[in-house]
Amino acid sequence: MVTPNSKRAPQKPGSARGGQKPGSGKGPLEFYVTSGPGTEGALRDELSELGFRSVRLNRGGIPFFGGWEDGWRACLQSRIGQRVMVVLGRYPAQDQDELYQGAKALDWSEYLTRDQTFAVAAFVHESCGVANNLAALRVKDAIVDRLREETGVRPDVHRDDPDVRVFLYWTRGRATVYLDLSGVPLFKRGYRQSGGEAPLKETLAAAALRLSGWDRKIPLVDPMCGSGTLVIEAALWACQVPPGIWRERFGFERWANFGDKEAERLERLRGKLRGQVYGHPPRITGFDLDETALESARVNARAAGLRLSFRRMPLRELQVDGQRRLLISNPPYGVRLDADHQLYQELGAAVRRLQGWRVCLLTGNPQLTNYMPIRPIAEHPLKNGNIDCRLLVYEC
Repeated sequence: MVTPNSKRAPQKPGSARGGQKPGSGKGPLEFYVTSGPGTEGALRDELSELGFRSVRLNRGGIPFFGGWEDGWRACLQSRIGQRVMVVLGRYPAQDQDELYQGAKALDWSEYLTRDQTFAVAAFVHESCGVANNLAALRVKDAIVDRLREETGVRPDVHRDDPDVRVFLYWTRGRATVYLDLSGVPLFKRGYRQSGGEAPLKETLAAAALRLSGWDRKIPLVDPMCGSGTLVIEAALWACQVPPGIWRERFGFERWANFGDKEAERLERLRGKLRGQVYGHPPRITGFDLDETALESARVNARAAGLRLSFRRMPLRELQVDGQRRLLISNPPYGVRLDADHQLYQELGAAVRRLQGWRVCLLTGNPQLTNYMPIRPIAEHPLKNGNIDCRLLVYEC
């Protein structure tokens, strides 16, 4: 059923210094997993289920504590998190000079040398009216000046594909500096070979599945599956396939302190997680009317190491056979795709006849509820890109 592939790019040698460096070098590291709006609770539950320590609910993401391998594992295992970051330092900063001096005092040489490029992004809130890009520039200058003084050579900035991604959060006179372990965002699993007209992000699909209350045991169907994201994410979750297993390289693998020993530890971790894969999920099926979208779904499923059923069938042909199922779908919103009156009528009719099923619809169209014959038992506000959405949960 599942054949996860873990090809990795060759590692370039680095100085394997290791250790719990951020903060002051001793004790656990503080990590922060960012999430999309409305998915924080689902992410907290996921990280707790995966065994991470000191997980607590927080707006915009979830913190936890651990060692470096815990950070690596979060990159490999989190389905809902968008990025995994580690706190490099916190310090008071009432103005730009204090922001610069605090950043300069941090030890950057553990992660960044003349051989690495870097980039800085910033979010400023209630801090002296300084723009995000200006705050990022001040931290960039601090990094360059610190390393130039230590080594005589300044590292280069690469905005598009840096080896080390730095993020500053500056609010109410206090700055927090993070390093991004992820590199490219975690929703880019590596299995998507083909996308539809408006593909759903993998992380949002994973959040919707958890918020749906699916137990990973009853059969699941998506009657408007498009390029198959919900169906594929459901199968990967049911089989315990680490979503990061296809990633050739994470951001932390490009840091100065990631050498051959660290690469060996990471490979052992990958092997351990691959050994936990369970190959027999419940029946998971995708339907659609668009044969091109169905072929994209088949291609993506094969790239994910999955053998799933995708076939052409209209929504009105869904039948009840006495077995409880979960129907979950992301129907057209009328924003990026053409949603029409007839489709929503068919959805309402399906809810009427699918007795014993749970139905979950991720919609950005508030009019959808007008076509439903019953009220949802739960509503979860979410964001699909810049579109305000709701995940509506019905018991038929």
